[in-house]
Amino acid sequence: MEKDKKIKLGISIGDLNGIGSEIIIKTFEDNRMLEFCTPVIFASVKVMSFFKKHFKSSINFHGINHTDQIIDGKINVLNVWKENVTINFGEEDIKIGEYAVKSLEAATKALKNDTIDVLVTAPIHKHNIQSERFKFPGHTNYLAKELGGKSLMFMVTNSLKVGLLTDHVPVKDVPNHITAQLINEKIDTVYNSLKQDFRISKPKIAVLGINPHAGDNGVIGEEDDKILRPTLQDIKEKGKMVYGPYSADSFFGSGNYKNFDAIIASYHDQGLIPFKTIAFGHGVNYTAGLSKVRTSPDHGTAFEIAGKGQADNGSFKEAVFTAIEVFKNRKDYNEYSKNPLKKAPKKEQKKPR
Repeated sequence: MEKDKKIKLGISIGDLNGIGSEIIIKTFEDNRMLEFCTPVIFASVKVMSFFKKHFKSSINFHGINHTDQIIDGKINVLNVWKENVTINFGEEDIKIGEYAVKSLEAATKALKNDTIDVLVTAPIHKHNIQSERFKFPGHTNYLAKELGGKSLMFMVTNSLKVGLLTDHVPVKDVPNHITAQLINEKIDTVYNSLKQDFRISKPKIAVLGINPHAGDNGVIGEEDDKILRPTLQDIKEKGKMVYGPYSADSFFGSGNYKNFDAIIASYHDQGLIPFKTIAFGHGVNYTAGLSKVRTSPDHGTAFEIAGKGQADNGSFKEAVFTAIEVFKNRKDYNEYSKNPLKKAPKKEQKKPR
């Protein structure tokens, strides 16, 4: 891609009854954002015009019907559908969920075809999107199928990065999912992502225990001693700086997380509760391990405040900048891997806040 070409940043609209439209509009009302990327919103001009009027925004949209009509310096809206859609903010609606899926599918197709460079997904409602045709618990699983690779939910900020061994798995089933093979795959994905996506040359990774107090030598479950600990030892002996398992209850409160480039939690809430407590509002959900770059904000549809103009777009804006940064870092990494004597480029201009 030529240096003067802007990164084409695709945006799936998410649940139309949620806060997705508001955080998108608030982000791109700042014209400086167009210095960093060319946004392409996968929805319809009709529905975006409704949101513009509702939120009393001065934003201008450029309607297109095909990706070859994308124009730099404009906020492009690709018409995925043409019909009118009735918006009822804050309501769960299966029909609205169908539009979220249409947007996601169109944006993913464009990403696979390289007509957009990266994808930022606005929040969906996991129940509303379910159908006979679409049976995925969320974005991550769908994108893993479409884009290939070993996907991993990676919650990131500049100073804190948390990955998961298991994500949308019932707590009662977590121990059955955690195998030596899974541990190796997830640690490899985090390790490689830290190197190529975040420019960390020698990643240092902490892994949290499965049971309270990492099993207390078998007193509180045997999984840590029989599966997790020996697997981590094998990985460490092969040269990766991987440590643990650590007792999860004190790991974040003690500040120990600051000693590592990434932390891998055994299950969803073990990792996401401390991450969102520390970083909520400026954290980013990044899907590591895919062949393409996808990010999203660290929150959901927030139906309780949808349409009220109260949504904070900070996390969505960070998701935009993270997608751009990772895309550039990957490109540079691939170039330097071919030519290791080449110097790293200077840092980009500062992003607006």
